[in-house]
Amino acid sequence: MSRSPSFSVKSELSLKPDPERMQRWVVAFCTIRFDLEQGQLIEDCYPPGCLTQDEELEVAYSSFPDSVSQHQNRSSIHDCIFFFRFQRHKNLPQGNVTPSEITEINDKITSSEPTEEKLLKRSKSFSSSKGSRYLYGYVFNRQRHDERLKRGGEQKSLVILSHGPFSSVFRPLLQIMGPLYFDVGKKAIEHIASYVSIWPSPVPGKLMELPIGNAMLKVNLPPAHSLPLESGMLSEESAASVAPFLPYNQSIPQGLFHDSDLFGTFRGLLLQLWVLWELLLIGEPILVIAPTPPQCCEAVASLVSLIAPLLCSIDFRPYFTIHDPQFGHLNSLQEGDTFPPMVLGVTNLFFLKALRKIPHIVSVGSPAPNSNRVAFASRASSGKISGRPEGFGLQQLSLKFSPSSLLNVVKLRREGPLCLMTEHKEAIWSSYAATTKPDTSILNRLIDAGMSPRVEESMSVVNNEILRRHFLELTTNFLAPFGPYFRTTTPSEGSSPFVDPPTLPPFNANEFLSSLQARGVGKFLSKRMRSNWLDLYRRFLKGPNFMPWFQRRRAAGEQEQQRLWRQARMRTDIQQLIAKMSELESVDTFNAVERHLIQEIQLQQSGRAATDSAEICQKLKGDLLAVFNVLPKDVQQLLLFNPERAALLQRTPELTKPLGTHL
Repeated sequence: MSRSPSFSVKSELSLKPDPERMQRWVVAFCTIRFDLEQGQLIEDCYPPGCLTQDEELEVAYSSFPDSVSQHQNRSSIHDCIFFFRFQRHKNLPQGNVTPSEITEINDKITSSEPTEEKLLKRSKSFSSSKGSRYLYGYVFNRQRHDERLKRGGEQKSLVILSHGPFSSVFRPLLQIMGPLYFDVGKKAIEHIASYVSIWPSPVPGKLMELPIGNAMLKVNLPPAHSLPLESGMLSEESAASVAPFLPYNQSIPQGLFHDSDLFGTFRGLLLQLWVLWELLLIGEPILVIAPTPPQCCEAVASLVSLIAPLLCSIDFRPYFTIHDPQFGHLNSLQEGDTFPPMVLGVTNLFFLKALRKIPHIVSVGSPAPNSNRVAFASRASSGKISGRPEGFGLQQLSLKFSPSSLLNVVKLRREGPLCLMTEHKEAIWSSYAATTKPDTSILNRLIDAGMSPRVEESMSVVNNEILRRHFLELTTNFLAPFGPYFRTTTPSEGSSPFVDPPTLPPFNANEFLSSLQARGVGKFLSKRMRSNWLDLYRRFLKGPNFMPWFQRRRAAGEQEQQRLWRQARMRTDIQQLIAKMSELESVDTFNAVERHLIQEIQLQQSGRAATDSAEICQKLKGDLLAVFNVLPKDVQQLLLFNPERAALLQRTPELTKPLGTHL
């Protein structure tokens, strides 16, 4: 959204902010001022009391561009929008399962506990989690330069705090709200909060229309399978939503930050995207350096979006500062210590010295035009011809492999990332040897738009779609070998749908790797990966992304199988089924129907029942009575000794006479 929709504050507006309803989208609106004597200060926070003192400090420190990253831009007013992510200091739910627990997956998956009971317990544990583990802060920062003021200017930030990684919502909202706040003050926050209060609840993976003044934000939210379980926005995931197959509708986002400018951010490092994809896939720590916070957070968001539809379980910080509580721990890591799996976006070059243990460093972005640092290296060597847009042909790509380019790469590696202290360059420093080869056919389809900003923006949209489609296909094919472990089954013809459905196939890492090595990785990946592709799977299985994704996908598969068997029970003609049964089979069927009925009633009582639950209960009650009536009288009498069972049969609508008349 390049232009801000018009918005006016109407004095007669009857809407009032509703903090409880607003919490579905926004935790708080904060305004922070930079005070020369006291530093960053939170002037106002609405609603009050929603943050701890430590959280307020973290929000304040993260809401301003790092002084080291600022260039001498003497324009009177400079606005920028960026976002950060930080860990909450209260109500922390249990984190994701660690990779070391991979050996225990068989015990968890092959449990004899009925699937419905496992799903019921899982649902209870989810609903008992309060709040979310992380908060996102979306910032509108204004710097006003005035030689008459102390230090020649002032700066202030407006921050929207949310549980959700909804950059597609809050970026355009800030484009409206930011200028409005600096025009009319605190009144703007109250009016925007009023509109947010009437927004419908977030629906992951859907296109939503959100009114804001006389404008309408039309935004796509990321799908449920890409959101962490502790995000506070749990919704039922279908098996198709996280299946390792390409989606039919490509317009629906398949992961986080689908609106990030992947092409524009990594334009100078396009050949390195496949290395970065692997590093994100296996959860390697990465330090991203950019001249400004907007470029920095855009780069981190783009990296996270590369591995869609895989659930990103590593800790990513779009804008990380030395004031973050975790910085002290990272800075104290000694020789031999393992750097935690994180993607850190920074602008302060001090991190190059402070975080020497981080193994992969990426430098992106363009300094301010009037700064002494050089601009995009790629734009000087891309071989563009001004005029009509054209593709990055093989001739242009070959420039990157010229002797001078090779010498520059060698020089950069020899100098190391500390060379950024004197001159900004787009580069990657990493000793990681990638398995996946760059796809030159994809690069050849990209369009170089020349220097026209309008044409460049529209061409970036096209290029982003090409790149995102390719990496979505790459990730989907990489995950495809795990498909059999999520495969659901339905009752065979003539069998009883009232028995417990079979468990999904058990998973063992060593057996999986042996089987995969024997049958191969598939045609799509075999053409794009080197012969050591199995090592990439080994790293993935040990990395932080595998287990959370596998367990989420497994739970969705169990849920889908339960749904299919539930439907089969609705379609079953109980009279035909019991006509072929022996007495023992009839008793087993009675117990099974009773168990399903009780579980359905429990779901209704807990408020988690499906919309068709009443119809299902009615069907199960009829089936229960039908099976009861074909049982021998002595068995009926024995069953009725249980008062709860007797009450359940007594409530059955089909039972019009006292139970004794049927005996």
